[in-house]
Amino acid sequence: MGAALLCAGAVLAPAGTAAASTGTGSRHAVDYVALGDSYASAPVVPTQIDATCLRSSQNYPSLVAQERSAALTDVSCSGATTADMTASQEDGVAPQLAALDRRTDLVTVTIGGNDIGFSTVLGTCAQLTSTDAAGAPCEAHFAGGGTDRISAAIDQTASKVAGVLRDVHRRAPHARVVVVGYPDLFPDDGVGCTSASVPLAAGDFAWLRDKEKELNAMLAGQARHGRARYADTYTPTVGHDLCRPTGERWIETFAPQTPAAPVHPNAAGERAMATAVEKAVGRHV
Repeated sequence: MGAALLCAGAVLAPAGTAAASTGTGSRHAVDYVALGDSYASAPVVPTQIDATCLRSSQNYPSLVAQERSAALTDVSCSGATTADMTASQEDGVAPQLAALDRRTDLVTVTIGGNDIGFSTVLGTCAQLTSTDAAGAPCEAHFAGGGTDRISAAIDQTASKVAGVLRDVHRRAPHARVVVVGYPDLFPDDGVGCTSASVPLAAGDFAWLRDKEKELNAMLAGQARHGRARYADTYTPTVGHDLCRPTGERWIETFAPQTPAAPVHPNAAGERAMATAVEKAVGRHV
């Protein structure tokens, strides 16, 4: 459990210098820029093509670009927050929005999870499980006293996402913009699977599910208000959460059995996200 949590923290921690990866496509292909955090970059998923940002050649941006024969500039990076859209994530790393210009045709954005500190929340939840494995100690910790700190963080992140979308439109005024939500991490029915590889208390699964749904609802709302489309990656991944057995699981556990970061999409999860993004993008970009 400790190693898994340390790995999860490392995956979501700020990364260093990263070069954009350019996909196939001619000068006249769709100019596609992918922005975002580790759910876009796909850390550990084979084949890793950027050791700093933990970016995979089989992440959803690469799959969408392949499907559309688009020219891809992928600057997604593990650990990214909304602040890293307009400021350097590390010395020598350009702000992600610097990849945009007036020629950009398509932009996808996966952001917000690190702004609410979701990896830290999961680490705290795992540490608290031993205090009340049958109860909901994490919910009590973050939502006790009548104030849910995670809901408050989601509310505070809304204006940051809105600012990112305004900047995207300013830099790429002709682009189709798609905000990409987060896939289903926990059982949608709220019934958990406490184990060594999923060290969460039974009562916390439903609360964590609800927090993710709140985050996605906020992102969908900001997309509507921010002249962007929303890619729902949650609905098509229901039934493939981290409690499912290997082969059915598209989100890995705290101790992954398939190449992926802890509590992140594996290759099948990235393919499912790509399909959802394709649906949201639509035709005639």
